[in-house]
Amino acid sequence: MTSAARFLSPSEAAHRLGVSAKALRLYEQRGLLSPARTAAGWRAYGPDEMARGARIAALRRLGLSLAQVARVLAGHPEDLGPALAAHAAALEGRARELAATIEEVRRLRSELDLGRTPALEDLARLLAPAPGLDVEFWLPWPWGGERFALRGARRLNYIVGPLGSGKTRLARRLAEVLPAAAFLGLDRSQDGNIPARLAADPALGARVDQALAWLVDDGATASAALTALLAGLEAPGPAALVVDMVEDGLDEATQQAVIAHLRRRTADGRPLFMITRSCAVLDLAAVGADESIILCPANHSPPSFVASWPGALGYEAVATCLASPAVRARTQGVIAWRPPQTAGNP
Repeated sequence: MTSAARFLSPSEAAHRLGVSAKALRLYEQRGLLSPARTAAGWRAYGPDEMARGARIAALRRLGLSLAQVARVLAGHPEDLGPALAAHAAALEGRARELAATIEEVRRLRSELDLGRTPALEDLARLLAPAPGLDVEFWLPWPWGGERFALRGARRLNYIVGPLGSGKTRLARRLAEVLPAAAFLGLDRSQDGNIPARLAADPALGARVDQALAWLVDDGATASAALTALLAGLEAPGPAALVVDMVEDGLDEATQQAVIAHLRRRTADGRPLFMITRSCAVLDLAAVGADESIILCPANHSPPSFVASWPGALGYEAVATCLASPAVRARTQGVIAWRPPQTAGNP
């Protein structure tokens, strides 16, 4: 490297690009990005790598899979058309909402010009934040009947906690109290009716096939577990969806592709609640503004919302609940056991 000052570490490069360091490693694994190396062998990102990384990040935000990104960077832009069309549709929807708000502001100004004071309710409605999903309910066992308030649910919500913390009971309760919500349990992979359902509903089958193609293109492995998950995610109707162990039956590459797919679903604004204990699904460095983390503590204190930056209250507790897919596979079904105490065994 000719000028060390011009090169950035992985964490610095990730911060400037608005991605996680894990995403940079994934780009490197797929041959999209080749960082330089220091004399000690550490990755370093110079101007050329940062410029290419910015192009990759922009294409990913448009919803392109890693394989599609590779094709565009290689000079084959065919995949850009559908992505730009979807992006334009999302922008047009937001523009219509903004135009309606501007028209309302003009109406209120016209009333003022005529000497009439606008109704305070109209002002409050105009200046109120975007509506969210609000619900309040009594917590189930193992809690002691405390009230839990969910205010303005985000589009992606992670439910995290150690074994026995009650996170599954919280998820089921959420599915009961959220308006028009559905619960996608661990038995989804054993549902032998899924192929028949997809065949009987061509529209649903087409959506599942499209999502599966995108995921496989992004490094996922097609499987019955993935198809079952997609069938639940793509099914129309529920205004909110609660998923038990979203990573169940999926390898690491598939988990990474699934969370990337969920983040790009800008057209589907319904809240999604996911139980997870995988750091491939919940990468704390990649949590966005439209995502939240709900921690179920081991001591059965009421669940709490945890910010995704180091030092935030509850951050370390969340981090200790997460493990890599390899560790999760090794410990699947393992239950801690302590021998009973006896006089000779204190």
